[in-house]
Amino acid sequence: MKIALFNDFTLGIVKDDQVHQIDEVVEWNPQKPQESLLHIIENFEEMKPRIEESLAATKSYPISEVKLNPPVPKPGKIVAAPVNYYAHQEEMNEQFSNAEYTVENLGFFLKAPSSIIGPGDTVKIPFPERRTDHEAELAFVVGKKAKDIPASEASDYIFGYFALMDMTVRGKEDRPWRKSFDTFTPIGPWIVTADEIGNPNELGFNLWVNEEVRQSANTKDLIYDCYKFFEAASKVMTLEPGDIITTGTPEGVGPITKGDQVRIQIDRIGEFTVSVDY
Repeated sequence: MKIALFNDFTLGIVKDDQVHQIDEVVEWNPQKPQESLLHIIENFEEMKPRIEESLAATKSYPISEVKLNPPVPKPGKIVAAPVNYYAHQEEMNEQFSNAEYTVENLGFFLKAPSSIIGPGDTVKIPFPERRTDHEAELAFVVGKKAKDIPASEASDYIFGYFALMDMTVRGKEDRPWRKSFDTFTPIGPWIVTADEIGNPNELGFNLWVNEEVRQSANTKDLIYDCYKFFEAASKVMTLEPGDIITTGTPEGVGPITKGDQVRIQIDRIGEFTVSVDY
């Protein structure tokens, strides 16, 4: 199931290029979208049959005619994987000489939840004189409270998946500073529930800047796959429903500037575009 937020945080289900409005089918408050989303996440198995039965009778809109909002509006935290593809480590060493370690040594870092924006929104570059890069990633939202969860059980704790761009100012500051500016975490286009994704560790994905393909990879090449990274994060901290975990970017990272259109696409999930400005 594809769960979308649209037109000022109305709740919808995406099916066949239409988004079906279901905020009257479930308990949903557009003024409190994160709290309402948590209610759905925690009660989804009970709600799912009712939602599916309602779709034929609900009002629907062409996806092209709605404004999509970030599908996880205000997570408690964003847990991010540093250098989780070996080819990206090589790339970073060539360009910046600063990728001696990978996720195996670095663990993870946190991004500010206030950095989230949605499809069609605008990334604002804070320092035009400094290089700011795009990073394409597969991300997921935690479905159940989790602590010390082994990789073999991690799939039971993941609610759904979506695409994420991790925008990054280059420099000597720590990762959380360089990656947490407002607008630096575009996510979307919707949450695809885990049952519809199947194995997340075999998804192809691409990122374009304007018409140029910058990144093209597959999650099968992750150093720590989705489940292993979930295990690593949950060993350190309690993961709560609604938290976002993002798995790191492959090679092909490059600069963005004012006027660019940046598009990300992930198999079995979908795609979205953001613009860039100062």
